[in-house]
Amino acid sequence: MKHRLILIGFGVVGQGITEILISKKDFLKQKYGFEYEIVAISDLLKGSIANPKGLDPQKLLDLVKAGQKLDAYGLGTPGMDALTTINQVDADIMIEVSYTDVKTGEPATSHCRAAFHRGMHVVTSNKGPVALFYHDLMKLASSKKLMFGIEGTVMSGTPVLNTGMKSLAGCSFTRISGILNGTTNYILTEMEQGKPYAEVLKKAQELGYAEADPSGDVEGWDALAKVIILSNVLMAGNVTFQDAEREGITNITLEDVQKAKAEGARWKLIGETSIQNGKIKAKVAPKKLPLSDPLANVMGVTNAITFETDLLGNVTIIGKGAGKIETGFSILTDLLDIHRTVAGR
Repeated sequence: MKHRLILIGFGVVGQGITEILISKKDFLKQKYGFEYEIVAISDLLKGSIANPKGLDPQKLLDLVKAGQKLDAYGLGTPGMDALTTINQVDADIMIEVSYTDVKTGEPATSHCRAAFHRGMHVVTSNKGPVALFYHDLMKLASSKKLMFGIEGTVMSGTPVLNTGMKSLAGCSFTRISGILNGTTNYILTEMEQGKPYAEVLKKAQELGYAEADPSGDVEGWDALAKVIILSNVLMAGNVTFQDAEREGITNITLEDVQKAKAEGARWKLIGETSIQNGKIKAKVAPKKLPLSDPLANVMGVTNAITFETDLLGNVTIIGKGAGKIETGFSILTDLLDIHRTVAGR
């Protein structure tokens, strides 16, 4: 079965899923019967191109890697913005991987709504729409008998949401907690080696782990968005940013880290959602964990999450929480999920 794809956004993640689709093309067809053609791409910075007969994905990658705009592709209609592309190009699935804004969810939320109204399934790794409007978007998708793939919004390609919704189906969760931001985990890991916060933050920026403005990571906003998604997707909550508590790592000193080390413990920025007195409590805050806790031994940019369940006890998953191929893989898992459902496999 061949699926017609639109990509909204062609940055790191958009290029990552395109590379995967190229390298795995024969494998996906032989093992899953999954075939595809990319019929349009629109990116705010890299331009856009649409062709109902399909685009050459390798040529698209070569163009942007050479610093050229997608408009230079030559065959098709260039210059359409994202919403125009969604509203005018016929496709089965929209992959939404534009930039993330967890304050408004835009423009990604509008992209998702428009795609659903056009009859397209939606796959996204964009935290904004899911953290802010998950229930509304799921209701819209359901009313159109469409699917909304969001695996990549928490811990990238490490299968957190699919594990919670599918592998652990039948379990009740009393708490879900984890290291959900690799930048802060890297900083705390390096501080344990005696390096001061400012020095480690600068190094994290040089390595590309932290942005020029690192507040989204170090002040806990990124982790909080993921906690809200976990609360609403896996614990049937209706949690907003205003309902949750947030504290980052900027007040953790080198002395705090060294003291914890001497006590046989480690500081970690922990995002958690739990049931307390019948209500969901969501928060992000630094926590001093004993070394016996599986999360305490997750170092560097690695992420991890622990599900506290009624039937299996604690289940911990450790994996990468970011990266071009890793996040691209999360898009692929959702594409295959849609394929299996549509094809009745």
